[in-house]
Amino acid sequence: MTTVRRLDLRLIGLPLVRPFRTSMGVSTRKECVLVRVETDEAEGWGECVADVEPDFSAEWNASAWDAIATFFGPALLAAGDVSASVVEGLLAPWRGNRMAKAAVIDAVLDAELRARGESLATALGGDKQAVACGVSVGIAETTDALRAQVDGYLAEAYRRIKLKIEPGLDVERVAAIRTDHPDILLSVDANAAYGLEDADVFHALDELGLLMIEQPLHHEDLLAHAKLQAQIRTDLCLDESIRSAADAAAALELGACRIVNIKQGRVGGVLEARAIHDVCFAAGVPVWCGGMLETGVGRATNLALASMPGFVLPNDTSASARYFPQDLTEPFALEPDGTMRVPTGPGIGVVPDPDRLEGATLRRDTIEL
Repeated sequence: MTTVRRLDLRLIGLPLVRPFRTSMGVSTRKECVLVRVETDEAEGWGECVADVEPDFSAEWNASAWDAIATFFGPALLAAGDVSASVVEGLLAPWRGNRMAKAAVIDAVLDAELRARGESLATALGGDKQAVACGVSVGIAETTDALRAQVDGYLAEAYRRIKLKIEPGLDVERVAAIRTDHPDILLSVDANAAYGLEDADVFHALDELGLLMIEQPLHHEDLLAHAKLQAQIRTDLCLDESIRSAADAAAALELGACRIVNIKQGRVGGVLEARAIHDVCFAAGVPVWCGGMLETGVGRATNLALASMPGFVLPNDTSASARYFPQDLTEPFALEPDGTMRVPTGPGIGVVPDPDRLEGATLRRDTIEL
């Protein structure tokens, strides 16, 4: 237990190496809220994965900032001695806002672990020193452009290719990549862009030997996913539909998926992500760690999570250079065998470079005792 003396908020902005297009729109830069907490013994960092607009999620940067500055931060500082597990309960009276809560809880956990010299991976029970990496490929302008991107990522040794799809830009493009590379681990991600009326698309994808089809239908409709899973051979993977361990348990009991994508920053932080992992692990359901264009702060957190035993599929923990000309932390690099090293230092094992952080800061605020 420790007392949080100060909480710093920063809105940071970083350009992306290339535009990233999904069925929801196009991103050209990363803007996110970083949380730094300061205790008597250490500092801790957390990254909020909300975006500029409430498209992927009901949260966005401005809402996360206000939730932390108005409610979560003052409650944390007023609580006295806390631990990360206590903070979960402390923030429970406010519904939702899982991304904002994740940044605060993760920051407190990071400080807690730094104070006792323990890595996040060790605290989570991780059993891997390096994790297998896949890469998420946005919707390209043309099929040839997509082919060139995929070829480049395979040359870098990524172990799984995930293609973003949307209605009209799906089967033909995926088939082209499968023809080029008949033996690679290949999956698709629809970001909830389809309905059950698009059954012909899923039956066509079913013939392409995919590892999984991720989040094809509306994020609130587990029953529709269960109906679709019963119709096709390819494993469905749920992402946006899984907000908690309770959601994961419900999805598995309904047969709505056979794989789960765990994004700790989306579900309320590392501790809830661990609970989701445990539900799936007990059921023998494979999980993998999804990414949300995180900076090095969030990427380090994700790598620690992905070191847990149930994470048996390649994760969206791509190299920093995949996204940013210059990351906030020391860059994470892909090893020649398509893996990435799990940080071993105390807490998440990294801190932002002060000069890079200052250069990327768009807004700041401090809450103190």
